[in-house]
Amino acid sequence: MSDKTESGPILVPVDFSKSAEAALIHAAELSRCMKRPLLVLHVVHDPGSMPGYYTRGLKKKQLLRIEDSAAEMLDEFVQRLVKQHPEMKSLKHLESMLVKGLPGSRILEVAGKTNATMIVIGSKGLTGLKHLLMGSVAQQVTHLARIPVTVVKASHGH
Repeated sequence: MSDKTESGPILVPVDFSKSAEAALIHAAELSRCMKRPLLVLHVVHDPGSMPGYYTRGLKKKQLLRIEDSAAEMLDEFVQRLVKQHPEMKSLKHLESMLVKGLPGSRILEVAGKTNATMIVIGSKGLTGLKHLLMGSVAQQVTHLARIPVTVVKASHGH
C-alpha cells in the first residue's frame, strides 16, 4: 500500500541550540535507516506577532537583516555538524529551509506542504515557571501534528 506520507522528508526544525543539534544527529541516523531525505527548517519569529513596543521599532530593512543573519546561522549550524560527523552522509545532502512566522504553526504547515514522513524536534526541557511562561514549541507540535513526532533532548546541558 502506498501512502503519500511515506515519500516525504524527515522534517527537523532547529533553533541552533544543543537540543536542536541532538535532534538533527538523531534524524540523520533515522534518515539513513529509513532511506528518507532530511529537511532542516528554521522559523524566524514574525515581528508582527510580537508585542507592540517591539514592532514600532522594527522596519522592513531590519527584518531583512534578521532573515539574512538567520540564513547564515542556519548554514553555519549545518556545516559545523557536517564537519563534526563526517560519517553521516545524510547531513551532507540535506535540504534547508527558512520561513517567517510563529514557530509551532509554521513547522506544522511546512510538514504538511512537504508531505513530511515525520518530525524530529529538540526540546530544552524547560520546567516550572519558564515552561508556563514560554510554553514549548515541541509540545505544541507533538499535540497538533498528524504525523509521528520524535522529541530529542540534548544529553549534556542546553
